[in-house]
Amino acid sequence: MATFREYSHLDGLALADLIRKGEVTATDVLDSALERIDRLNPRVNAVVHRLDDFGRGMIASGLGEGAFHGVPLLVKDLDGEVAGTPYQAGSASLLGNVSREDSEIARRWRASGAVICGKTNCPEFGLTGVTEPVAYGTARNPWAPDRTAGGSSGGSGIAVAMRMVPIATGGDGGGSLRIPASCNGVFGLKPTRGRTPDGPQHTLPWQGFATRHALTVSVRDSAAFLDATRGPEIGSPFVAPNPTGMYLQNVTTEPGRLRVALTTVPLTGGTVHPDCVDAAHDAATLMRSLGHEVEIAAPRIDAIAFNRAFLTVVATEVAALVRQLGALTGRAFTWRDVETETWALYLAGSQIRAHELVQAQQTLWKVCRELGEFFTKYDVLLTPTLTTPPPPHGAIGPQGFEQILLRALVRTNAGPVMRLVKALERNAETVFHFVSSLTPFNVSGQPAMSVPLYWSHAGLPIGVQIAGRFGDESTLFRLAGQLERARPWANRIPPGCEAV
Repeated sequence: MATFREYSHLDGLALADLIRKGEVTATDVLDSALERIDRLNPRVNAVVHRLDDFGRGMIASGLGEGAFHGVPLLVKDLDGEVAGTPYQAGSASLLGNVSREDSEIARRWRASGAVICGKTNCPEFGLTGVTEPVAYGTARNPWAPDRTAGGSSGGSGIAVAMRMVPIATGGDGGGSLRIPASCNGVFGLKPTRGRTPDGPQHTLPWQGFATRHALTVSVRDSAAFLDATRGPEIGSPFVAPNPTGMYLQNVTTEPGRLRVALTTVPLTGGTVHPDCVDAAHDAATLMRSLGHEVEIAAPRIDAIAFNRAFLTVVATEVAALVRQLGALTGRAFTWRDVETETWALYLAGSQIRAHELVQAQQTLWKVCRELGEFFTKYDVLLTPTLTTPPPPHGAIGPQGFEQILLRALVRTNAGPVMRLVKALERNAETVFHFVSSLTPFNVSGQPAMSVPLYWSHAGLPIGVQIAGRFGDESTLFRLAGQLERARPWANRIPPGCEAV
């Protein structure tokens, strides 16, 4: 297996440039990626399906001539189906399932020239902000193995942080790109709703809250990857406004003087760890030094109403999903087929009436208006990405008596439904507080990114979130490029991940 030491020091665009110049081959680059996966993955459980032969077959049959010609790509085992590869969505209920056709976004990955070489770990159906699925086992943070790598794109975040690949795909329905970006010290942007395609297998996931993109080392890779995948597909229910020019050009364009709102108060409840407060203030100081105007301000959101409405929508989505899986497999699912929390959401969602769902949606759409009004006064909003540094495994989710109660309730098909709903709400409160400033931008559809500017005294990465106006990824890329030039992070990699 031919490898080269420079592999882990280069981003995707740089690797593609070497391949085009003939200085290395796509096979050399793939071999280097596979060597790092062989060596590093046993420590962290980031890659759950190896696709070595699939990747070699892509090279042999001819690659697309796009920006990422010959660049190894890992795909989250949930967001975007690739014909002929496993698709299990982190669930034991889908073990052995293989995608029959490419999703539209997978066709665009192929056209970009990327070489798909594996699938990454994720929680069951992407339902949690940590990656601890029963089917695959826990994904471990490369900076501190006893702590979470985040979710639901946790495996992708780990793989990029450890430089197994420069780019790995993911999706974000409640923070699932930004959470692992923060926990693993990489760059993660959630695009505007409708910016990238969802179909044809899955349309409008989570009522349009979820959007697909990627985790990357460099800002320019994220921009170029979005250039390669953006745009509506036939029948898209949402279409994002067309940008002016290419996103990649924005990365090297100065953003001008921006009006930046700063808040360290969680948007939907909870408290913030001092390290995360420090990270946000540190970023604000850096922005001021770059000429931006920063002031304390935050949108007003009814946290209790928002969280309850968001949980209502997610529960109904899970109820529909479980029924669809039953139709796919030809048998009715039971609590034995999926994880406890999934089945609890299914039971709760099955009890929600149509008018309750509509009321929840109206509550959430009101937040869209509130956020839209806020961003008439500011160009971007700066917050801590998460309310805590990466927590220990098992800290996010039901624990102790709550876990016992939840299991008992789901195994009796809930018994008193209200007891199940209350147990779910208590469990969800922990999750919502962890991602308190993330989910509002899934609901509003605005672009938001986690930028790796800060590491704690304990050596843990702590991201800061910067959200922008609907349809305005360009401003975010201009600002992110400026921040990356001012404080480069590419050379900060987890211990033991050096080239050999």
